[in-house]
Amino acid sequence: QVQLVESGGGLVQAGDSLRLSCAASGRTFTSSAMGWFRQAPGKEREFVASISRISGSTRSADSVKGRFTISRDNAKNTVYLQMNSLKPEDTAVYYCAASPNGLGGPYAYWGQGTQVTVSS
Repeated sequence: QVQLVESGGGLVQAGDSLRLSCAASGRTFTSSAMGWFRQAPGKEREFVASISRISGSTRSADSVKGRFTISRDNAKNTVYLQMNSLKPEDTAVYYCAASPNGLGGPYAYWGQGTQVTVSS
């Protein structure tokens, strides 16, 4: 079991930066790949970025490449999403998720989400 709590969301202006954090509890964090997803109003949830269990290899959506960076600190049981050069289209609820089976998923555990709003 993994329990996930996101934080760091807020209201910012276009071009600003935010760092989201996801604190995990439970013994399987270090053996789980971690991901960030987002869901904008009226849209389906979409993949943002993921990071592997040990090597730290990452994947990210084309829409955020070069702007968002995912990282993890296994000593702190925390995964981060550094978001730079934010755009209004980045406005969404951002969810952290854990995949005990690695980057291929499925993501079995989800946080409650944190709202990110980017004004133009």
